[in-house]
Amino acid sequence: MSAGHHHAGHDHGTGVSFGSAFIIGILLNLGFVVVETIYGFAANSMALLADAGHNLSDVLGLVVAYGGALLVKRRPSPRFTYGLKKSSILAALINALLLLVAVGAIIAEAIRRLIEPEPSNGTTVMAVAAVGIIVNGITAWLFARGRHGDINIRGAFLHMLSDALVSAAVVIAGFLMLRTGLPWIDPVISLIVAGVILWGTWGLLAESTSMTLAGTPKSIETDQVARALEKLPGVVGTHHLHIWSLSTTETALTVHLQVDAACDRDLILRQANAYVHQMFGIDHSTIQVELSAPAAATDDCHGDDCGHH
Repeated sequence: MSAGHHHAGHDHGTGVSFGSAFIIGILLNLGFVVVETIYGFAANSMALLADAGHNLSDVLGLVVAYGGALLVKRRPSPRFTYGLKKSSILAALINALLLLVAVGAIIAEAIRRLIEPEPSNGTTVMAVAAVGIIVNGITAWLFARGRHGDINIRGAFLHMLSDALVSAAVVIAGFLMLRTGLPWIDPVISLIVAGVILWGTWGLLAESTSMTLAGTPKSIETDQVARALEKLPGVVGTHHLHIWSLSTTETALTVHLQVDAACDRDLILRQANAYVHQMFGIDHSTIQVELSAPAAATDDCHGDDCGHH
């Protein structure tokens, strides 16, 4: 019986490389929350106040995401042998939960405004929300290049992009109120905003929850990994295969390989470790080799390159 452990030696480009983006985004949005809150009360606009509450949740979300991105770089210790890699997953989950809280607050206040309509200053609403489109659009752009490889960065990007869209909706609400004078437009737009936020948040919540519960990443099919390993020379079967997320960018695997007794087990280990990294992007693999029933050696036991399968 033998076992091998593999760590891919490459940079994932997570978190810290977006440090300036986080800081700029936090400061821009915090300043805008203050401005939007002041003018929201001045204009008596629920749409502006709802958007300010949403932006505040995103400021907190950016802080959490930035903290997770920093913590994931902490070195392993005897107590945390993988370091604090899971912190980026927790940050993504907290981000999703913060958005759900914001949605609940927006819906509750919008319903109250529908029952008890109050007039709003459409001109002020439009002007402030237009600034929000610029602020949130710039912040979303700062995170755009990292949204595909890291769910934590994607969470920040989606928040900012949704905020830009929400601000655009608020501009429309201000315009319609100026044209029609109907006070119910403001809370109705707020409810639409809440629906947009909820729609965008659900996927983030589902994926971050799955990662927290050590689910297999959605980009990897366990059966495909098993079949790929069983194609290696000398491998006759697999079992105890587990794949889970170490962080929002790193994946781990453990598996037992049943191999022909006549084969070079060290060679199989090297091939298997390289194979799961090359084909599935799995960075941390722990593979245990077990002998199957004795069999005559075949040419398949002497493959020297796992990449040709």
